[in-house]
Amino acid sequence: MATTTGQSSSNSWLATRSLRQRRLVTGLLFSLPYLALFAVFLFWPLIKGIYMSLYNWNAIYPSQSTFIGLQNYAHMLGEPTFWSALFSTFYFVVLTVPSMVVVSLLLALGVNREVRGATFLRTVFFSPYVLTVAVSALIWTQLLGSTYGLVNVFLESVGIANPPAWLQSYAFAMPWISVTTVWWTVGFSFVVLLAARQNVPDRLYEAAKLDGAGSWRTMVDITLPQMRNALFFVVILNLIWSFQMFGQSYIMTSGGPGNSTTTLVMYLYRQAFHQHNFGYAAAVGFTLTFVLIVVSGINYYFLGSGESI
Repeated sequence: MATTTGQSSSNSWLATRSLRQRRLVTGLLFSLPYLALFAVFLFWPLIKGIYMSLYNWNAIYPSQSTFIGLQNYAHMLGEPTFWSALFSTFYFVVLTVPSMVVVSLLLALGVNREVRGATFLRTVFFSPYVLTVAVSALIWTQLLGSTYGLVNVFLESVGIANPPAWLQSYAFAMPWISVTTVWWTVGFSFVVLLAARQNVPDRLYEAAKLDGAGSWRTMVDITLPQMRNALFFVVILNLIWSFQMFGQSYIMTSGGPGNSTTTLVMYLYRQAFHQHNFGYAAAVGFTLTFVLIVVSGINYYFLGSGESI
């Protein structure tokens, strides 16, 4: 009897192991197309970029490139323009990401209520996202023009004489680029958070109402915790996108005035395609990748863990 029981347990264990192996093989087979694309378009360029960053790279004759070790990184750390671009990038991220999350969350919660024209409002909020970065930047460049821009025309019409040249101002250029970015891309975050809000079970709100919880307590204790994963997703994506900002600054200000709106990606672009320092540009790109990994890890620690928001 004991032998029969032991054989049965052994057979069950073997069957379970065999099932897990089949599932693993099946999963790998379904993942192969993505893994192949990942290797070709992401992993290999990353390795190639790290390799290039160790050379004084000759783009025309790569075989004539000179190995210089970590000199590109040493030069980068001693370059004031790099630190200015890094500061401008962080400044843009600080201006944009919190604003994006708050605005998209408020829009999602507002449209989720029983309001007239909710479908129309959803379309209006999402519609700028279908525009390209060039179109969005050009629209706001026209609005903020110093002479005939609609913003300054309106300010003059209400009695404000000599309004500033917004995009030529050290104080206002980057904030307006941030406003442009939020207006342009908020639709994506809005849709994600709206879907997350609509997936919160109504029974939780009914129970909170029976317990006498007000709107604020309901928001803090039910809505935000239930939307945690969506909020984390929105924060991480917007961080990654914001750290890679290029088009808005390139079109609206060309990185000026001075270098006040020159971000890391624009600095990389200039080094690669204006100065032809491809090895140095690769070092800047790898540094940006490292910064993104660190920032994403910090956000995962605070938002992605099981702690309450």
